Amino acid sequence: MTDNNALLQQFGVSEREIDQAIGLVKIPEVDDADLYFEHSISDSVSMEEGIVKKASKHISQGVGVRATAGEKTGYAYTDEITLDQMRIAAKTAKYIARSPGDGTAVATSARTPVARSLYPVNTPATEIATKEKVDLLQKIDAIARGYDPRIKNVMASFATENKMVMVASSEGWVVGDVQPLSRLQVTCIAEDGGVRQMGSFGGGGRSEFSFFFEETRFEHYAKEAARQSIVALNAVPAPAGTMDVVLGPGWPGILLHEAIGHGLEADFNRKKTSTFTDRIGQKVASPLCTVVDDGTIPWRRGSLNMDDEGTPTGRTVLIEDGILRGYITDRLNARLMGIPLTGNGRRESFMSMPMPRMTNTFMLAGESDPEDIIRSVKHGLYAVSFGGGQVDITNGMFVFSASEAYLIEDGKVTTPVKDATLIGNGPEVLTRVSMVGNDLRLDEGIGTCGKDGQSVPVGVGLPTIKVDGMTVGGTDQA
Repeated sequence: MTDNNALLQQFGVSEREIDQAIGLVKIPEVDDADLYFEHSISDSVSMEEGIVKKASKHISQGVGVRATAGEKTGYAYTDEITLDQMRIAAKTAKYIARSPGDGTAVATSARTPVARSLYPVNTPATEIATKEKVDLLQKIDAIARGYDPRIKNVMASFATENKMVMVASSEGWVVGDVQPLSRLQVTCIAEDGGVRQMGSFGGGGRSEFSFFFEETRFEHYAKEAARQSIVALNAVPAPAGTMDVVLGPGWPGILLHEAIGHGLEADFNRKKTSTFTDRIGQKVASPLCTVVDDGTIPWRRGSLNMDDEGTPTGRTVLIEDGILRGYITDRLNARLMGIPLTGNGRRESFMSMPMPRMTNTFMLAGESDPEDIIRSVKHGLYAVSFGGGQVDITNGMFVFSASEAYLIEDGKVTTPVKDATLIGNGPEVLTRVSMVGNDLRLDEGIGTCGKDGQSVPVGVGLPTIKVDGMTVGGTDQA
């Protein structure tokens, strides 16, 4: 968190001007109102074939004004932070929100903002010279090419952002935060005998530039991307059919995020469009499964001192021993549903309305040894990493492509396969989890989540798990 006086100075506003703008919005017909100020500096540099292809820097600033009345939300924003522009935005938001509604909102007590620092960065990466970033990308290029002569092309990029935000609530408090974020990504193209394959790896978080040099992280990213592309050269067509599937630790948690996490966001459940609607207290997964959303893990990509409504983030148990315990909420949906506020109100920028979104979502570790999980499978698939996928929130159906996967034969991981897809229903898949490993791992820090046209950084995680009888799409019949 940061000092309010410094925030007010940064945005060039006074407490009196904020009170005036809030006063224009908060009338008896309006249940809740706030101002969201944002100043963001972002830059990126990318390299391909040893040449810098693109370098950019972007600065944005603005304020969004929100008013809610019942289920209605009025929102307006301006990129000019002046009292006159805030007044116009405030009047617009109020006009939209005060239109006739049912007025059945349930009052909930607000959480008082608290001071904490999950990512105390002294020098944000946006202040590091472009030359140092280019030098890093050149080192990555050399390491990846040196991994194997079949590596024919390397693409690497470094993107960073430093965002200062401030939220002023109609309840009388003002709170803010400075949020750094960096991501390093490496992609390698391997070629052999006319066959070309790609491997990609990266990482990051809310950290300083030095993070990528600690424990030779950037070397690990380069070698891992190269390794994946070489492994893919020898991959055979994936089998198709119903089989046991083992999901590896870490990034495969993206399946959990997409297939289950979105269905636990409160807006979908308030509107009764989620497969988890009205199922609090019911069994929705194997008793081996406990799923949490935690925005308080230091340095993580999905972590925040506060969400974009000024509420401190928290650790929310969503599923406990297979029983659905709660939803992910923002202020609006917590108030309307009369359920706890979890600190998950997030938005892409000042031009966007907040909505309930995940932070770092993962399954807790179990008791099984990962090697025992593999040994328990006679014939199946071991999925290590995933690419794209599609999910239908209303019924939980999903399709995910595995970017790195292997056959499991007689309890051993054997041949790499390509073009494998996992098909199923999120809640049903959770009921088929028969073993959970003791090796919980969070992803490297690359996740970005999209919802209603807004993108926000997130984290995922998973221990090794076994799912019985899962549908695998491929080109060879199992």
